[in-house]
Amino acid sequence: MTSYDYVHGYSERESVRLSDQANTLEELLHSDTKYPAGSKVLEAGCGIGAQTVILSKNSPQAQITSIDISEDSLNKAKERAAREGVKNVEFRVESIFDLPFEDESFDHVFVCFVLEHLKEPVQALANLHRVLKKGGTITVIEGDHGSCFFHPETEDAVKAWNSLVQVQARLGGNSLIGRQVYPLIKKAGFTDITVLPRMVYSDSSRPHMEEGFVRRTIIPMVEGVRESAIEMGIIDAETFERGIEDLHRTAAEYGTFVYTFFKGVGRK
Repeated sequence: MTSYDYVHGYSERESVRLSDQANTLEELLHSDTKYPAGSKVLEAGCGIGAQTVILSKNSPQAQITSIDISEDSLNKAKERAAREGVKNVEFRVESIFDLPFEDESFDHVFVCFVLEHLKEPVQALANLHRVLKKGGTITVIEGDHGSCFFHPETEDAVKAWNSLVQVQARLGGNSLIGRQVYPLIKKAGFTDITVLPRMVYSDSSRPHMEEGFVRRTIIPMVEGVRESAIEMGIIDAETFERGIEDLHRTAAEYGTFVYTFFKGVGRK
């Protein structure tokens, strides 16, 4: 296993899930992320560009460099940017652990849903600290699977959900990293750090959240680890399938679902 194992894989379905997630959470996570005209921004770990398009739209006059270790993901990001008419982004295949940029090259750094997949998140942030200009900011957004609770809560649904947490842990990641955003940023040398939780709540009075977040983001995310969870002996197939069925009930008429993201901003 490397530092770049992605627990959800690189399937077309995962690309759709990431797009649905970004679109559903755009206002919640990104409405207060805007960079001044002329700013040089590094987006580290852009994936398929789901967040990149939002960054570009919110800061159309900033100069954004978006990097990712996966060339396939980057190609999808380029295609997405072209479809959306994005003009202010340069895409590059680069590693967050071997950044080719000179010291203090960027005014701002943006990292979203990346640290949870890394075995050495503090080192990654320290590398980003190096390429950030003095006085510049870093924005880090991560979820925390331990913040999740739902109704109806069944034993099988909890086991299916926890299988996702355990698979990611065995791959060297940390799906409970949201609660660590502040200490991670601080250990990497940043100051003036603020972290604000961003809670997602879904019930049948919010059909856009039931569909966009629970059915099209959360449940496919859990389903994506089915084979790995079974092969690792974390859960059996029958329990997993019953758990998925029960998770669907959380997006039904009497269901509810709650999850918290953590958005941290620090300064060099």
